[in-house]
Amino acid sequence: MIALPTRAFAYEPLPGRVLFGAGSRKQLPEEADRAGVRRLLVLSTPEQRDTAATVAAPLGDRVAGTFDRATMHVPIEVAHAAREEAARTGADGFLAIGGGSTVGLAKAVALVSPLPILAVPTTYAGSEMTPIFGITENGRKTTGRDPRVLPRIVIYDPELTLTLPAALGAASGLNAIAHAVEALYAPDASPIVSLMAEESIRAFAAALPRVVAAPDDLAARSEALYGAWLAGSVLGSVGMGLHHKLCHTLGGTFDLPHAQTHAVILPHAISYNAPFAASALAGAARALGVASSSEVSAALFDLSRALGAPASLAAIGMPRDGLDRAADLACATPYPNPRPLVRDEIRELLQRAFDGTRPD
Repeated sequence: MIALPTRAFAYEPLPGRVLFGAGSRKQLPEEADRAGVRRLLVLSTPEQRDTAATVAAPLGDRVAGTFDRATMHVPIEVAHAAREEAARTGADGFLAIGGGSTVGLAKAVALVSPLPILAVPTTYAGSEMTPIFGITENGRKTTGRDPRVLPRIVIYDPELTLTLPAALGAASGLNAIAHAVEALYAPDASPIVSLMAEESIRAFAAALPRVVAAPDDLAARSEALYGAWLAGSVLGSVGMGLHHKLCHTLGGTFDLPHAQTHAVILPHAISYNAPFAASALAGAARALGVASSSEVSAALFDLSRALGAPASLAAIGMPRDGLDRAADLACATPYPNPRPLVRDEIRELLQRAFDGTRPD
């Protein structure tokens, strides 16, 4: 049971329309009418170009063009190219079909060309529910918040996640769990955010093992996508802490895969913060079915291993000689976190993540 609030709080719902359900992608033409867009530039990764074309097909000649060069961490060069394509085609909106890389690209373009975004997620990244953007330039990823980049309409169709490989789905789901866990101890958390965060963790903990065991289980895929919607909602409502700072640093600086980096770092970042966030993490403990907040990090590590997600930074390409630089960058700029950031302790955290050591 969620405790009644004992302190004042603020909660500001973000604008936007959400459609959820199997087959909901078929409502895309009506939703484009609702948004008042007539020429949509379709965005995707190269791998999802065919999926994007199929989803966008009912729009007919309202598709202004396709840009299929979305990639991890939104390199500034790709963002510039997409902006030029939007101008060349006369697009008055963006249709982002895919995961966080594609939605992130749409945001990077909308940041300077404030056109509406319609998003059709095919992973559990959650970016579609947030005003957060990130752009990588000269090997460094910078993030920010701007209401102009918040998608106006989001269509969640679980059928589109059936082709998401189970291994990638597991990593993407752990990435989303990270949003929810860090939302529990965010300094601007509220009872509403905490309810959504706990429910997101519960949904993922129940759904992800079923997704891995039976990739064609639509009910499991639906529950995982529901968890992703909740996780994205809390990510857009509150600030994130150490976990997200580390993952942005590692991904942008060392070009590590986004979801897998989150999957590896999550148990270690929570272990670092747990002694300073025991009350907040009680919700995560309930959702994961463990007795106390001190067991959350180990439970997350065990869940990750059971899902077959990567266990270490070494396994996803992190160079050993980059750990010192990563620790320095993670501590270079102050940001809210339950536990004070101590450079040597962050370096130890990264070493454990590099080695894949189970948290105590």
